[in-house]
Amino acid sequence: MKKEIIKIFDTTLRDGEQSPGASMNTEEKIQIAAQLERLGVDIIEAGFAAASPGDFDAIEKIAQKVERSTVCSLARAIDADVKAAGEAIAKAKMKRIHTFIATSPIHMEYKLKMKPDEVIKRAVRAVEYARTFVEDVEFSCEDAGRSDIGFLKEISDAVIEAGASTINLPDTVGFRLPFEIGAMVKEMSEYTKGRAIISVHNHNDLGLGVANSLEAIMNGARQVECTINGLGERAGNAALEEIVMALKVRSDVFKDFDTHINTKEIYPTSRLIATITGIEPQPNKAIVGKNAFAHESGIHQDGMLKNKETYEIIRPEDIGLDMTDTLVLGKHSGRAAFKDKLGKLGFDLDNEAINRAFERFKILADRKKEIYDDDIRALVTNEMTKATQIYEIVSLQLMDCSEGVPSAAVKIRREGKEIIDASIGGGTIDAVFKAIDRITGYQGELEDYKVKSVSEGKDALANVTVKVSFNGEPAIIGHGLNIDTMLASARAYIGALNSYLSMAGKLKERPHKVIL
Repeated sequence: MKKEIIKIFDTTLRDGEQSPGASMNTEEKIQIAAQLERLGVDIIEAGFAAASPGDFDAIEKIAQKVERSTVCSLARAIDADVKAAGEAIAKAKMKRIHTFIATSPIHMEYKLKMKPDEVIKRAVRAVEYARTFVEDVEFSCEDAGRSDIGFLKEISDAVIEAGASTINLPDTVGFRLPFEIGAMVKEMSEYTKGRAIISVHNHNDLGLGVANSLEAIMNGARQVECTINGLGERAGNAALEEIVMALKVRSDVFKDFDTHINTKEIYPTSRLIATITGIEPQPNKAIVGKNAFAHESGIHQDGMLKNKETYEIIRPEDIGLDMTDTLVLGKHSGRAAFKDKLGKLGFDLDNEAINRAFERFKILADRKKEIYDDDIRALVTNEMTKATQIYEIVSLQLMDCSEGVPSAAVKIRREGKEIIDASIGGGTIDAVFKAIDRITGYQGELEDYKVKSVSEGKDALANVTVKVSFNGEPAIIGHGLNIDTMLASARAYIGALNSYLSMAGKLKERPHKVIL
């Protein structure tokens, strides 16, 4: 018996990016999209084209690069949004516009301040206009989980008639329990049978995003919207890796269903996104967490030695995890071997970018005894943030003593000119950042600072992530990488400033975040 394919709609680049601190630049988004295509997702929601020129540019470039997945842009039920979405994905081989409007009584009354018939009229207009750009239109009933089922049927009839082929029912605030989601999906899938696919988009506010998605599949949903590592607003979204592996491992229950996902690309995808966003999955996160395949209990270890199936229902290799996770390359390794390893780690770089990364790898190999996969991920990701480099750290000198005042001298290059200045601070990091402020003339306010060891050993790379607000604008993320933690910190701060300057004049054009 032929299995039904559950479409995997990945919204890491749109909803996932709305996680606090998860902003990505265009080059990073392109790399993630390429990896999502390798993973086998059916639809990549590349962003919200009307949000900013930067978002439009990223979607447009992704649309030109991706060949096997459908590229989708989100759009509010507003002509300008729909037009931006249509133009951004125009060159995609397979394209979709995803438009939406709220349908719950509380949203219609207090947020939209519209009557139900006005909401339907707006929805129909958006779908009809979207059809002038693409054949594949998805319509979402925002806050469907708290919407009246009668109204969901009424608006679904209208948008299907207007040309929508997918009806998405988001549990926008993660409020519903699995049996409630199941009942709603069952009724709606039977009602729209033969006319449209029912999709679900479950948030994780009560920790039920994955459970609700699986229940929806059992009751007629044939598309699930999800993110890598469960990224997303507030408590995040249903995690792609958990949904897919639940379908695979429990094929006895989900015997009639399958996906196009290549599960061996799950771990590389998770690591790529964690490295780019600086947001690591919690250690005990299902499937991709650091401890997901760790066994400390003596009883567990004994069982594992006798038969791994005693305590493992998933093999690490099933998700593409190499438990040694060691890159057997060194300073004598060639460019061909390095390029091959980059491909296995999920990077798709042009020759110029490969050459830059290879040069950095050679420098690292001279200083570090053992190089791990995560070292390479961090190194290449760090190089991607330099695509719009305006300022560059040349050197850093620290003067700190137990009885003295912490101070730092920094040399920065801009447009071929090198400028040196120094500053004192409340601590060493504070002094470094203030020296950078003095040279660049931009006053940054540090909102968050994180440093972690990329791999193991005394010579491990320090990966620093900062969140900095400049001129009162929304905070920008910066990444810095070096064996020297202070130098990595300076690079992270400069990276945030460079990203801010590359987006200058665009941030104010960004509309309010969209939550489905």
